[in-house]
Amino acid sequence: MTFQVSDKVIYPNHGLGVVESIEEKTIAGTTMRFYRLRLVANDTTVLVPVDNVEGVGLRPAVENTEVCNLFSLLGDGRIDSHQNWKGRFKDNSDRMRSGNIHDVVEVLKSLTHLSKSKSLSFREKRMLDRARFLVISELSEVTHEPMNIVEEKVDQALQKCLLQPIHTKVIAKAPALPVLPPMPPPAAVVAKAGKPVATARRAVRAS
Repeated sequence: MTFQVSDKVIYPNHGLGVVESIEEKTIAGTTMRFYRLRLVANDTTVLVPVDNVEGVGLRPAVENTEVCNLFSLLGDGRIDSHQNWKGRFKDNSDRMRSGNIHDVVEVLKSLTHLSKSKSLSFREKRMLDRARFLVISELSEVTHEPMNIVEEKVDQALQKCLLQPIHTKVIAKAPALPVLPPMPPPAAVVAKAGKPVATARRAVRAS
């Protein structure tokens, strides 16, 4: 996938960027071509190797025809639910890094639903805010609508999602290892009140 100067692209976990130039730089004796992107969110620039576009996940914004599908996904009432924090955070982090807008929508739904029943951790709160921004900013760019208008539409879709009977896909944690029964004590182990168990020889004499 190649881009031209002035193309608008989505940089995973950072949002909308504009290709300002295509540059060549020599690093450790190797000449490489880079896209210089200006990120709209914070007005900073990043260099993305042209040969590593797919590895980074750089992509064009979704087509306008995909907007209705994204709002349907936001409001469909289907939410992934992890039984443990570690698994949830890892899966959501992987989705955010993928750059796929559908993955980011799933993170937005999951954490919005969770935030209604419990307080999110600091890192999950930041992830929720980031997911909201990424979804709203891309939809705003595609539809050419102001972000505050798109934000209202996103919130309406999320509200619709939460008002429906939620269909959760529970992702269970790994089963615990079985607990083995304790090993029987050897003959020389103290039995009661600190007295040793009779040895086999003593038992024979007694008979």
